Amino acid sequence: MRCRYACGSAEHELGRRAFLRQSGRGVAGMGLAGLVSGLGGMVTGTPAVADAMRRGGKQILNIFLHGGVSQLETWDPKPNTDTGGPFRTIATTVPGLHLCELLPCTARQMHRLAVVRSLDTKNGDHARGVVEMTTGRKQMPGADFPHLGAVSAKALLPDSFSLPAHILIRSSPGKRNVESEFHKAAYLGPRFASMAIYDCKPPQLATGPTSSADGNLDQLRNDLRRSLNQRFAGRRRTADTEAYNFTFDQARDLLAQSDVFRIERESMADQERYGGSEFGRHCLLARRLLEHGVPYVQVNHADYDTHHENFDFHIEQLGEFDQPFARLVEDLAERGLLETTVVCVMSEFGRTPKINKTYGRDHWGTAWSVVMGGAGVQPAAVIGRTNANGTQVTDREVDHGHIFHTILRAVGVDSGGEFQVGGRSFPIADPARKPIEELLA
Repeated sequence: MRCRYACGSAEHELGRRAFLRQSGRGVAGMGLAGLVSGLGGMVTGTPAVADAMRRGGKQILNIFLHGGVSQLETWDPKPNTDTGGPFRTIATTVPGLHLCELLPCTARQMHRLAVVRSLDTKNGDHARGVVEMTTGRKQMPGADFPHLGAVSAKALLPDSFSLPAHILIRSSPGKRNVESEFHKAAYLGPRFASMAIYDCKPPQLATGPTSSADGNLDQLRNDLRRSLNQRFAGRRRTADTEAYNFTFDQARDLLAQSDVFRIERESMADQERYGGSEFGRHCLLARRLLEHGVPYVQVNHADYDTHHENFDFHIEQLGEFDQPFARLVEDLAERGLLETTVVCVMSEFGRTPKINKTYGRDHWGTAWSVVMGGAGVQPAAVIGRTNANGTQVTDREVDHGHIFHTILRAVGVDSGGEFQVGGRSFPIADPARKPIEELLA
């Protein structure tokens, strides 16, 4: 079963121009295009790198449930009320904290996580919700703010890093899948934009010369390119040429590290533990990328826009989500990576407490939830409260700006600081918001 988006919003459709932008942006098709727009930083993917990240480097894992997951069928259930729906609640590893029964595996990891139940983002539009939740700013005409991944990549990038610093893991481009369009670096520059990995397939250019003769010829070509670049730069150096040369060199460095993106290098036991679903494979790849020190990894899971048959679709979607996500949290903890990695599960908004005439729930930004954990997040915390049937926030109201600040502060970034770009100062996060202090460890 796959949800047909009843709202018919534009971001759930893929037009020809959007597809061409994704598949052929820039120089040489999807492989290099993704690299040109997204490569940031330089670090080798070795065990020593993972050890270094565990010693001091911080990372962010963001799970984005596109379409608007229902808080009532996940993090803030209201059983036996007029809005609660048919599902029961289950106890978690945190005394007094209950989740919807659709999340039994996640319930066993809640002692490592925290819930914020009091978001009021005052928004019910998909595109605007995605932008605001991932930039921490209100969307305004003429204003373009960098995505959380771009901010994280710039703030957390090690001095020496040869993998992309901002990676989006998602399904193949197609109808309803234009999420990559939202991962903009804005004024931070293309070095910090995302590189999208589709269906766990390594970047298309991740193949080197097939023979020693090819390798020698490739070396000669690159020596010539480097010589011509130096001559050109001596006369007409520009920001565009610098960016191109940087990303081209990084693309070449990536050729030697294609195994980082191959989950078949993981044991069969681990592949079976994460299950055969697309989301399960994506979570295993996320673990692999975090182990290789990538500062920001986002995994998208779609089809939560349940205007019709909300309960049936949440059984399906959360059935895919629950076990792989719980496995990922457990593995990060056991491998020592949860101490340095902030984990967040967010959406663009929640869903209406009122059940509509087609047994669905509509868009709802008034009272909903996100989950966080790891790094500097207080484990087992429950922040905020909604009323008995979930129609409004009654305690500790927060919004996307507070969440953005909190994620950055949890990984040691001064979210009240500024980036210096091209001689100008840009606030790292919305100056009108602050972190949720009681959520920070």
